[in-house]
Amino acid sequence: MTSIDQIIDDFAFLDDWEDRYRYVIELGKALPDLPEDKRTADNKVNGCASQVWLVSHRGDGADPVMTFEGDSDAHIVRGLVAIVLAACSGKRASEIAATDLIGIFDKIGLVENLSSQRANGLRSMVKRIRDEAAAVSATA
Repeated sequence: MTSIDQIIDDFAFLDDWEDRYRYVIELGKALPDLPEDKRTADNKVNGCASQVWLVSHRGDGADPVMTFEGDSDAHIVRGLVAIVLAACSGKRASEIAATDLIGIFDKIGLVENLSSQRANGLRSMVKRIRDEAAAVSATA
């Protein structure tokens, strides 16, 4: 999986929205498919126009490392999932809960180019991940 730092660097070289759009789709294509048995109602993210599934895994300890799997049935949204996972997966719960994920999308110039439905879906995805990380941090 491409690191979030690499993604940010790559976006810095892409001047127009078409190139950024294509790159987001490429990131989505590189995302491993989520197995059918994980495409459940519990794993579905509410608030997204397209279907999005997120699965979280927590490590051991007081501030566990969390990893995530995700998928979508829409190409561009699958790319957004890939960016969110690159920014969060493999980090400690407290770090994820404190990360401004929407700020990352702002920094790479994606937020202003998303439709309102996609932007709302992105916020729903981000809220779910941050809420899960905050809950893990609180119970640890």
